[in-house]
Amino acid sequence: MKQILDSDVEALKKFIEGHDFFFVVGHKEPDGDCMSSCLGAAAILDGFNKRYQLLSAGPFKRNEVKRFEEKFSNTMEFLDDNERKTAGVIIVDCSELSRLGEIDGDFEGLDIFVIDHHKTSGLPEGALGFIDSDTPACAYLVQQFYERLIGPVPEELAKNLFFGLCTDTGFFRFVSNSGAEVFDGASRLVKAGADPRRTYNQINSGKPYSTRKLLGTLLMKAERYLEGKLVITTESLDDTKKYGLEGRDSDALYQLFLATEGVQAVVFLRQDTETTCTGGFRSLDEIDVSQVAAKFGGGGHKNASGMSCNGKIETLLPQIVKEFARIM
Repeated sequence: MKQILDSDVEALKKFIEGHDFFFVVGHKEPDGDCMSSCLGAAAILDGFNKRYQLLSAGPFKRNEVKRFEEKFSNTMEFLDDNERKTAGVIIVDCSELSRLGEIDGDFEGLDIFVIDHHKTSGLPEGALGFIDSDTPACAYLVQQFYERLIGPVPEELAKNLFFGLCTDTGFFRFVSNSGAEVFDGASRLVKAGADPRRTYNQINSGKPYSTRKLLGTLLMKAERYLEGKLVITTESLDDTKKYGLEGRDSDALYQLFLATEGVQAVVFLRQDTETTCTGGFRSLDEIDVSQVAAKFGGGGHKNASGMSCNGKIETLLPQIVKEFARIM
């Protein structure tokens, strides 16, 4: 992992001190890491006595993040021309403006600072920030900035940051043997009041019964490709209509397939509308699914990526298999 240098900390400090108001925003369809990172960035601004607004395009589909929804808005607070000159944007868990989704407002001309950990990310033109694709969760980066700029993490923030860390690490399943400092950071959060058992239940409990039925359907529809190394399953518009969108549990789906002998990568492809699809990609070891996601306008991590694009399942599926054949 890339070390956060004094110069990186000073850059964020200077950015905060140089602006009077901030928009704090993460990617659309937020997950736990995104929500926690936003709240962590807001806590840093609190430490500087700065005003801010939390933004998210939503939708808050994931059962575990619905409790954060009331803290966020999808409409930017109005600022006059003079106020915009001293306003800044802090983007977390994302760097591409296109991935922020439908925010009612205009980021044009505002100074931007990015904190992110996605492999396919790069800083927008003219933006400042810190990106490290080897860090397993953005919440861990935000934690480090908070500790360096403000001090020890207070209890409520520790609970939120630990929640984000556990979300993106699959409760530490995705942390390699080079991530000892991540466990050190987690230990500090637990000492501050985070509860691992309670956090696990927040992430994994309370799933709607319909999601169990949908999981069975997705298991039945799964097909193997590339000599069994790749598994793809699909969700049609009829499936969505029957089981709804509430409380998706794709993580359980990925776990089941990746625990299967011979399987190295899994794709979950959903038909969102008549003309658009969403895809989730997961893999083991050296299979870099971000390369495939990038071909369809998406991105993410080496072993966990996603995409949204125009198309239908029946036409996208062979294209996805073709791209996986290049890397497997």
